Amino acid sequence: MFRFFENLVDPYTTYAETDTPPRQVGAFLWAYGQPFRKLFAVTAFMSILVAAVEIGLIWYMGRIIDLLSRGTPAAVLASHGLEFILAAIFILTLRPLIQGLDVALLNNGILPQFGALIRWRAHRQVLRQSVGWFENDFAGRIANRIMQTPTSAGDAVFQIFDAITFSLAYLIGAAILLAEADPRLALPLLVWLGLYLLLLRWTMVRVGPASKASADARSMTTGRVVDSYTNIHAVKLFAHHDREIAYAREAIEETRQTFAREMRLYTIMDVVLTALNGFLIVAVVGWAIWLWAGDAASVGAVAAATALTLRLNAMTGWIMWAVSTLFRSLGVVAEGMETITDPITLTDAHDAKPLVMDRGEIAFSGVSHHYGRGAGGLDQLRLTIQPGEKLGLVGRSGAGKSTLVKLLLRFYDVEAGQILIDGQDIRGVTQDSLRAQIGMVQQDSALLHRSVRDNILYGRPNATEAELIAAAKRAEAHDFILTLEDPQGRRGYDAHVGERGVKLSGGQRQRVTLARVILKDAPILVLDEATSALDSEVEAAIQDTLYRVMEGKTVIAIAHRLSTIAQMDRIVVLDDGHIAEAGTHAELLDKGGLYAGFWARQSGGFLGTAAEAAQ
Repeated sequence: MFRFFENLVDPYTTYAETDTPPRQVGAFLWAYGQPFRKLFAVTAFMSILVAAVEIGLIWYMGRIIDLLSRGTPAAVLASHGLEFILAAIFILTLRPLIQGLDVALLNNGILPQFGALIRWRAHRQVLRQSVGWFENDFAGRIANRIMQTPTSAGDAVFQIFDAITFSLAYLIGAAILLAEADPRLALPLLVWLGLYLLLLRWTMVRVGPASKASADARSMTTGRVVDSYTNIHAVKLFAHHDREIAYAREAIEETRQTFAREMRLYTIMDVVLTALNGFLIVAVVGWAIWLWAGDAASVGAVAAATALTLRLNAMTGWIMWAVSTLFRSLGVVAEGMETITDPITLTDAHDAKPLVMDRGEIAFSGVSHHYGRGAGGLDQLRLTIQPGEKLGLVGRSGAGKSTLVKLLLRFYDVEAGQILIDGQDIRGVTQDSLRAQIGMVQQDSALLHRSVRDNILYGRPNATEAELIAAAKRAEAHDFILTLEDPQGRRGYDAHVGERGVKLSGGQRQRVTLARVILKDAPILVLDEATSALDSEVEAAIQDTLYRVMEGKTVIAIAHRLSTIAQMDRIVVLDDGHIAEAGTHAELLDKGGLYAGFWARQSGGFLGTAAEAAQ
């Protein structure tokens, strides 16, 4: 039975992705709720029907009292016994079915699927953002928003159908019921309703912003805490335990203060609501008794009015809390939307086609990129890398080496000029097809918190086990992989490596990363300090492997350890975003320029200081 309701909407149904999602909460929920619209309509109808049944029960209890007061028990039962039996059957059978259907539609048909749909689509949307976008925020805060927004959106939908729709129908039914007994009985209800709506408005105007502020503060706290956990090695290495505690406490205190300000609103609301409910009980019941005393209302009408006001008294706090919860949830959704609905700025062109690799020529034509700062990065760079050429790239920190690679991978768009691969502007091809043709080994060889097998297969998921092992062997990784075992008892290639590969040594992580790139076998190879984490013996073996892997590929190798690129076909020296020198290792040494200074003054294969190089 539950699966019927759970399968009414597929949360993973296809949809049209957009680079500019709606920025307003209502439009956001309306867009994400599109697959649920028919189900929302049915659920709203069932909520109104449940309210009508509840009002009908109160009316019928008043009718029973009137009937019982008009004759002897035998006469009443003789005249209305069948009616009482049918009413009992309805209460015992149809009422639970109606209520059960309403609850199943909401709890089983909407809430699990709606939350999953938002979380799924939000994750897809965020993953489409550029690397630069992620570099400007806390990973913890992004994840927190992705996780809390669907929950709050589900809470909002729940309150709309479980409380708001029900309560509106209930209030309308109550007014009709009182007016039917005597139109004057509806007057105090209407006065109370007006005051109640004013209180709601006062509360809601303040709850939304207060809730958003609380959600912002919680996300900041999460971001700071996760930042500490992610960089726990640095925290321990520099003995900054107390500093991190103080850093987190600052955010926690801000969260406490914003939450305290939010809770003040609920306290004021609760006190005023209690006074309003007292007015409702005294006004409606007192007037009903006054009408009964003047023979203008029956005992049943008084009983119904009393039951109704007591029921409303019990409901109003729930309604107020439901409405405030709705707006609080919408405030959390609004906070999460700051991340989820951020426009995608680095996109494929509308007519983008897959990159067609022919020869592997790379051309940087007047490329400038300063990260929007007007300085740093690259400035009017002109460089052509011939098909199959092995290019070494050196330069001091900040010279533009990493910028060149990020632009080639289109992690950022160039601010001026263009980058061509086999004559195709990379802005005119799809990003996935571009990156599929480039294999890269970075100095920071972070791995996914998954098995060794999963990490290597990331290079080519459809590779066979034999191809996987062959790649690991070429990267000098197979032997140590076989010795691995994680705390859950998984061994070898099935062992998990921990967050960012923390359970492996730096050299082991580097070799797994190399195996992944070897398995990918892309025609363009980028090496960013690819052997920096390896000891000399392993590095020598890996260098031989890398030289074999480079065969037939266009290669860009960034290195501070110059011995690793001395045999490249050509070496380019970058300085302040420009090409300062270019040539073979021997040619650059003969020039006696920057490269020769680096080579002469490096210790252990690393570049000297800027001051030394300038001498």
